[in-house]
Amino acid sequence: MVEKDAQNEANKRWQDKNKEHAKYLKYRTYARSFIRQLATDDDLDELKKLIADRYDSD
Repeated sequence: MVEKDAQNEANKRWQDKNKEHAKYLKYRTYARSFIRQLATDDDLDELKKLIADRYDSD
C-alpha cells in the first residue's frame, strides 16, 4: 500500500509539473478511444477530411 501511495504521489507531482503535456496525452487517449470504440463511418469520414485539411494547411 505504501508503494502505491508513493507512486500516486509521484504521478501527481509529474502531472503538476507537466500540465500541458499531460493534457496532450489525455486528449490523445480520448481521440484514439473514440476512433477505435465509438466512431461511426460518418465520423471517420469527417475525421479523415479534418486530418487532410490540417496537413494541407501546414
